Amino acid sequence: MKRIVSNIQNLGFTIMNAPSNDNKVKAGGIIIDQTLVNGQSEGVSVRLINGTKKTAAVKLDRQALTDLLVAVQEVLAVEE
Repeated sequence: MKRIVSNIQNLGFTIMNAPSNDNKVKAGGIIIDQTLVNGQSEGVSVRLINGTKKTAAVKLDRQALTDLLVAVQEVLAVEE
């Protein structure tokens, strides 16, 4: 008999725009979820939030996440 015990954790981040008094501006943001099993990543998914609607989850591999990080850093460098 072989007994397997898995330690499953779900790590989630919800990042939203600052609230606006403009009625034409909907709440918007992004959800990033990661599943960890025994300390190892089993996948990362991203969803966009537009008002009360959420898009379908899109799985991203490590290279896509690295590219996303580089893109965000480049955008923020211009925003400063």
